[in-house]
Amino acid sequence: MTKLLGLFMLLLALAPSVFAQGGHEYSPLVEKTLNYKNWKLNDLKTNEPVDLRSLTAGKKLVMIVYFAPWCPNWRNEAPIAAKLYDKYKDQGFQVIGVSEYATRDDVRNFFGTAGSPYPVVSESESRDDKQKTPHYGYRQTTGDTRNWGSPWNIFLEPAKLAKDGDVLTEKAWVVNGELIEDEVEKFIADKLKTTTASTISPCKN
Repeated sequence: MTKLLGLFMLLLALAPSVFAQGGHEYSPLVEKTLNYKNWKLNDLKTNEPVDLRSLTAGKKLVMIVYFAPWCPNWRNEAPIAAKLYDKYKDQGFQVIGVSEYATRDDVRNFFGTAGSPYPVVSESESRDDKQKTPHYGYRQTTGDTRNWGSPWNIFLEPAKLAKDGDVLTEKAWVVNGELIEDEVEKFIADKLKTTTASTISPCKN
């Protein structure tokens, strides 16, 4: 009995590190209650303020990814985010990047001369802001215990968002870490398929 208890405790201790192997911080897609709010942040390219609610208009599914450009885990996810965006953008899928804890020049340097393929805005520019950002608050609410929380992903369905007010949605699907590509791609494809089907009126005799 003692040996079995010891084995159970060992497995329990190892469980949180399963997705952290190989330098990655993979996390499953989970629906959470978090009261996600609308925001207005400056666009990386134009330096003009953009409103999230307006960015989601006309889209079927939006993935917002919070990231620090210096974070190795974001560098792991960045090509996956770009790939998913390129594959599904014509079907109503949008990716929006929110940079954290780095200067705007650092973010521009990360994306290079070609720039980001999707819109990117800046929420904070200093590591000193880590515990002051909405990003940090959402992470605390959704149980993300990582130090910097980069990347952190949230999926919004524009058709279900509140049309006015600060809170866009009370619940959303989030990933407290790097995307598990196969899982997320299936989620995206299913959501886009469901949304498309719901817009088709049934035949009437």
